[in-house]
Amino acid sequence: MLDTSPIVQGSTPRQALHNTVDLAILVDALGYHRYWVPEHHGMRGVASSAPAVLVGHLANATQHLRVGAGGVLLPNHAPIVVAEQFGTLAALHPGRIDLGLGRAPGGPRPAVDAVRPEGERTAKTFRQQLDELLAYLDPPEDARVKAIPVLGGNVPPIWLLGSTTTSAELAGELGLPYAFAHHLNPEMAADAMRVYHQRFRPSDHAATPATLVSVSVIAAEDDERAERLAGSTRRLSYELVASIADQLRPSAKRIRAGPDTMPRRARPEQRDR
Repeated sequence: MLDTSPIVQGSTPRQALHNTVDLAILVDALGYHRYWVPEHHGMRGVASSAPAVLVGHLANATQHLRVGAGGVLLPNHAPIVVAEQFGTLAALHPGRIDLGLGRAPGGPRPAVDAVRPEGERTAKTFRQQLDELLAYLDPPEDARVKAIPVLGGNVPPIWLLGSTTTSAELAGELGLPYAFAHHLNPEMAADAMRVYHQRFRPSDHAATPATLVSVSVIAAEDDERAERLAGSTRRLSYELVASIADQLRPSAKRIRAGPDTMPRRARPEQRDR
């Protein structure tokens, strides 16, 4: 399960985070295997901004789930800090922590500029940051600087996240597990998986290709209830495209997908998406 801790209109970030904890406890009891939270900044409808903090809290509140970041946006952080944070989590919750890594900004430009130190916004490529992080997670004996919490084997599995073939290619070349965001770019899923398998090279991280696909699902007791629950999500998606809303509305009525349900301010090319 991937949970952004959505903030419903009329609610608060605190309530959204408590909802995430309650949901994690429920799906843990139902036998789900994995629960990830993403990193977003400056988005009024999303409470998940600090995945390392939230992952630790969720791991404390559950018993069996693998809990992780889906993902940490590496360009926003010093690699050693990410290694220290998730090494600490892996030491506290052995065998239950995942570290998913992405390269997206994670929010509007002003928020991203506030998150990233000015000197690091363009200083290193994503590949350079990733290589640096991997070195901290598996340091040689003579390493000048070490991420101390990872020592002794406190290293979570690393997943590379993506919604295009670019990350798929990099994950394959480095022999990393790969998670594809089907919910963001469904048309590219098959091509990304094909590229990943073609480029895959066995490594200490994965001897064979390992993949995960994130797919949007609405579940309910019956179709009518599912359609009702899906309505608020569909409306938010359409209004985000049209730049006229940024919080999830309560499910007030059933909204079916189609051009007639698009907001009036949406441009014609947006209605085709």
